[in-house]
Amino acid sequence: MTARAAVLAVVVCAIAMSLAYPVREYIALRRNIAQLEQDKARELAAIKALEDRRRQLQDPGYIKRQARERLFYCEPGQKCYVVMDDEPTGRKGAAAQQKAAVPPWYQTLWESVEAADTGKGRRAPAAGGAGPARPGG
Repeated sequence: MTARAAVLAVVVCAIAMSLAYPVREYIALRRNIAQLEQDKARELAAIKALEDRRRQLQDPGYIKRQARERLFYCEPGQKCYVVMDDEPTGRKGAAAQQKAAVPPWYQTLWESVEAADTGKGRRAPAAGGAGPARPGG
């Protein structure tokens, strides 16, 4: 290896080292620009959806339709009917039995207070469910 080749290798390495940081910054900035463009597109889509919603809410026909559907409003002179029972009776019986199986929270609370008073209660598992609680803790 000659002295010229060694000097050339050092110069090439110096140039590569001096360009590494700017190239890395350039790539990071391009990535950041792409991310910002995606955010901009997402925000523009949200703005468009909000503008559509605003236009929809300014439409008197839409307001009347929503009042009829959600609030059960009727036009003057119009007969309106509200059907309260959409489910068949067979389903309601099973749902009522499931709800009756779980007692209300205050009953459960009172039963736990009574069990603690009489000493017939059982200890809750330790925090994290690692096993039974230690006495006195």
